[in-house]
Amino acid sequence: MKRHQNDAELTVTGMNCASCVGRVEKALAAVPGIANPQVNLATGRAHFHIDTPEALPQAVEALAKAGYPAESRQTRLAIEGMSCASCVGRVEKALAAMPGVSSAQVNLATGSAAIRHSPAVAPQALADTVTAKGYPAEVQHEAGHHMHDHGGDAAALKRNFLIALALTLPVFVAEMGGHAFPAFHHWLHMAIGQQTLWVLEFLLTTAVLAGPGRMFFRIGIPALARRAPEMNSLVALGASAAWLYSTVATFAPGLLPADSVHVYFEAAAVIVTLILLGRWLEARAKGRAGDAIRRLIELAPDSAHVERDGRVVEIAVAELRPGDIVHLKPGERVAVDGVLTEGSGAVDESMLTGEPVPVAKNPGDAVTGGTVNGNAALAYRVTATGGDTVLARIIRMVEDAQATKLPVQALVDRITAVFVPVVIGLALLSFALWLIFTGSPGQALVAAISVLIIACPCAMGLAVPVSIMVGTGRGAELGVLFRRGDALQRLADARIVGFDKTGTLTQGAPALTALEAEGIAPTEALRLAAAAEARSEHPLAAAILAAARDKGLELPTAEAVQAAAGRGLSARVEGRALLIGNAA
Repeated sequence: MKRHQNDAELTVTGMNCASCVGRVEKALAAVPGIANPQVNLATGRAHFHIDTPEALPQAVEALAKAGYPAESRQTRLAIEGMSCASCVGRVEKALAAMPGVSSAQVNLATGSAAIRHSPAVAPQALADTVTAKGYPAEVQHEAGHHMHDHGGDAAALKRNFLIALALTLPVFVAEMGGHAFPAFHHWLHMAIGQQTLWVLEFLLTTAVLAGPGRMFFRIGIPALARRAPEMNSLVALGASAAWLYSTVATFAPGLLPADSVHVYFEAAAVIVTLILLGRWLEARAKGRAGDAIRRLIELAPDSAHVERDGRVVEIAVAELRPGDIVHLKPGERVAVDGVLTEGSGAVDESMLTGEPVPVAKNPGDAVTGGTVNGNAALAYRVTATGGDTVLARIIRMVEDAQATKLPVQALVDRITAVFVPVVIGLALLSFALWLIFTGSPGQALVAAISVLIIACPCAMGLAVPVSIMVGTGRGAELGVLFRRGDALQRLADARIVGFDKTGTLTQGAPALTALEAEGIAPTEALRLAAAAEARSEHPLAAAILAAARDKGLELPTAEAVQAAAGRGLSARVEGRALLIGNAA
């Protein structure tokens, strides 16, 4: 972790006394290019100055030899261009082959990779390795901040699909309509002629391949050139083969046997249109699955009111630092974690605990980023920012669970590692066999294209990661956090669930369960209390009002209603003075 241009930091394991600190500093000082090593036993971190890039890997090696290995790091990458499980396997293989990388897990649904590696391996080197394989990658520095915009992908794919559909429909109707209604075929050929019809189909199909379908060729052909074919390669091969054969039949029919002069423009256009439809639906599924993390990120506000030079100014949350004093208005979300310094009031912590009743806060109590202030004006001192806040750790935990590979995925990975090359081989075999037994290049081509397109590994690669995203994402929305993704698969076999919770299991909202009265009828007590609580937004007030409504009680008007934060309220109803709240 770089501190500035020539400073470095490593987390050292195995230290337990001052002697260990001396040995670690001595080991680091002996490395050429390292100066002024300073080791902190409390934090377990070593800071030092480096003169050359080679010094850092040498420092890691020296620490390992001294018996105090540097702690491995985890880097997350955002990766573009992956379209099927074969892409995932290729990226994982490239990362795993790097010296210093102990594990690499790539998730097709989130477009991300989680890599565990030696501190000697620079995160940017990991991104460069993946980019060199044809999949542009960048390092994610903050949880959630570099989430891929699947919503934007879905909009672009929808637009491309609709354009392709509009261009493909006339070609499909012209070719297939004649099979369904022979009279339509004869009428069409008499009206505009076969050659003119084929030329029009050529123009429309070329527009489909060069426009909406260009993405398959842009990604698939370079992958073929690298001898690493994937799903886009299958589509590009199938569509271009049908288009090329049909183009020859249209403009140079003499190159083909007389009985094989047919066009298959509709096959090329329909291939691209159907795959675009699948990609659009896939992007929609990814976007919806990622909404849970997006909503968690949105819990934190963008700005906060902070004391600066004796006055309160509004600044971006990213500029907050530990020790800052933040002023919190009534109803405002807490920006980051801190300790209350001024004011008393109730804070809604349901996003954190699931408990619907706000928690009373007094100076010295902790407040958590993302929770909601009640009706009091508060001030708190910042204790954690950025990735160190509770909310950021929750987001990171959900992201890690979503990136986890389930045991069942291992089987899918083994299949998809050889899937695309095997499919291409089968397509070539189908072409050869049909050509041998039928003698028709046209029928052989259709058979080969059918194998290429029908054998689509997209669903295989996406089914498991998308199901993890949906399951963990929906759980996060309901306040249930999965620390590990494989817990989802094991949960399918669970028959008994044991709860270990300090407190109560709640339904998410309080309800009136019992009513005891002394010196007054229970119904009358409920009627008066509900009248006083009618103007309160407290969850317990809502429970009292709901109980009064269920009994069909008519509520009188309350006067002089005053709320006491953390205690309750006072009011006057029908000439009676009421105090409603806790013992205080």
